[in-house]
Amino acid sequence: MSVDTRTRSGGRAARRALRAIPNVTMLPGLHNKIPTCEIMTGSQVERIDAASMDILENVGVVFRDDIALADWKRTGAKVEGDRVYLDRALVRDLIATIPAQFTYHARDPLKNVALGGNKSIFVPMTGAPYLRDLEDVRRNPTLDDLAMFHKLAHMMPAMHSSAHHIVEPYDHAISQRHLRITYSSMKYSDKTFMGMTTSPKNAEDVIDMCRILFGADFIDTHPVVTGNCNGNSPLVWDETMLGAMRAFSRANQPVLCSPFVLGGANTPASVAASVAQLNAEALSALAYTQVIRRGAPAIYGHYLSTVSMKSGAPMAGTPEISLMNFMIGQMARFYDVPWRTSNTLGGAKTFDAQAGYESATTLSAVMHAGANYIWHSAGWNEAGMHCSVAKFMVDAEQCAMAHRMAMGPNFDDFDEALAAIPDVGPGGHYLGHPHTQENFQSAYFMPELFDNNSIEQWQADGAVEITERALKHAKKMLSEYQEPTLDVAKNEELLAYIARRETEIPPADELNQSY
Repeated sequence: MSVDTRTRSGGRAARRALRAIPNVTMLPGLHNKIPTCEIMTGSQVERIDAASMDILENVGVVFRDDIALADWKRTGAKVEGDRVYLDRALVRDLIATIPAQFTYHARDPLKNVALGGNKSIFVPMTGAPYLRDLEDVRRNPTLDDLAMFHKLAHMMPAMHSSAHHIVEPYDHAISQRHLRITYSSMKYSDKTFMGMTTSPKNAEDVIDMCRILFGADFIDTHPVVTGNCNGNSPLVWDETMLGAMRAFSRANQPVLCSPFVLGGANTPASVAASVAQLNAEALSALAYTQVIRRGAPAIYGHYLSTVSMKSGAPMAGTPEISLMNFMIGQMARFYDVPWRTSNTLGGAKTFDAQAGYESATTLSAVMHAGANYIWHSAGWNEAGMHCSVAKFMVDAEQCAMAHRMAMGPNFDDFDEALAAIPDVGPGGHYLGHPHTQENFQSAYFMPELFDNNSIEQWQADGAVEITERALKHAKKMLSEYQEPTLDVAKNEELLAYIARRETEIPPADELNQSY
């Protein structure tokens, strides 16, 4: 049977022109259909749970915060000094009220995303004191650099959220910086975002600004922003993080309860025992969110790294980190709470093969572990010391590829595609078949930033390597960025709030130019 090879829909040139237009439409929230890697048996899960509960009951957790200690006493926990001993029945009762799933509400309702169960989101990195910029120069970031990353996060389809201080803006006073960071998150993207938790008052400012943007009544019943509270492993929660946690949980906004694991340094030199300690730390914070407000959304968090016994430096992409991700995923599902992990981490100093291998290893483990809040999904390198524009772009495309994989195989056109086989017959090809012409753009993911041409074609095109290609693509996207319009009245109210707070906050800590 002959094959119709006529061009349609404007022909090849029209299709090429269409492909040249960047698609910035946000992908739907990740509905992960990949079976989770259940690396522990049921009895091993119970063994970790029992060990963690034993730590909570007999070793205890230090809460360096008078308000938290009073809260625990009122709840019936045993408190001695600043150490809290948590009965397992109390812990189970409290964490049972954490929602297993909830929906983030974005400024653009079309960008609302569900979280929990097999519903997940990709979130860019945060906290970098340096960046590698559009010319791949490592330097101190500014507020304009932060805005650039917020714009890129807004435009990258696989990023379901923006973030807060993707990079630290050193051109603004530290004490007032959180206000400008939050405004940048709100102004340059209409996706959900993260809120600063660098102090209890800073967290309250974030919540106040969210009330302006979304309405006070709305955020009391709708999650719109995410806070992160890091524990001081082993087994300590401090006043700063607990105060910020109260600000978010009282406002019914999700908080990541994140022990900070440096395996072998602040946890035992054992994967299983490290997970038992981390689990106890996370449970103690998750339980406290429910002391603050029953039913408030909370996320089982962590930051995972192993420590090189040669240098003491944190490492990324190691087998033990993957194993811990698998195990923590099982523990979070055991308690039926959403969980956070870190993605595409790298310790390389440039965007090189090491960065790629480390990031790919982590991404694969994260996807198979079934993580929900997939943080640090774009840009992280040099153990988080810098955010690379080039890596940000490629990481985001890798997340889009993972999103496609997580959807599973598509059987919608199975019969139609099978019908092409007798059309083509033995020894033929499918390139000109109508089914191929109709489906080639959607059937297989075609990366924009990888070069799969012949070496001759690559050389003819200038022998451009991945970093240069990614930076060129970033420049192109930024030139085409369209700011999502912020309501004029809300924008003026936000700016007025910032101006008032900047007069109230002492600018005692001067601009930090020493980093």
